[in-house]
Amino acid sequence: MAASASAMVVASRAELLSLFRSLLRTASKFSDFNIREYARRRTIDGFRENRHLSDPASVAAAFADGNSQLDIARRQVLLYSLYAPNVKSVMEIKYK
Repeated sequence: MAASASAMVVASRAELLSLFRSLLRTASKFSDFNIREYARRRTIDGFRENRHLSDPASVAAAFADGNSQLDIARRQVLLYSLYAPNVKSVMEIKYK
């Protein structure tokens, strides 16, 4: 029984890491620097806040919330790409 419980934790951890990477990948697709950095920071902060969750129900709720946030972020990337500004942010300009 202990082996199946640890296998379940490994699969859950893999799914959580996959969600984390997907959120970061989606955040990097925003064309606007401020939105891109906000989404990146929000992803990292959200996972840090939920790092110590141990109750399976709360982990499942946080995972479901993360998946819904991923869906929202993907829709927003598409929306922002349609109305992307022509001028880059000051933070994105490379000085020589």
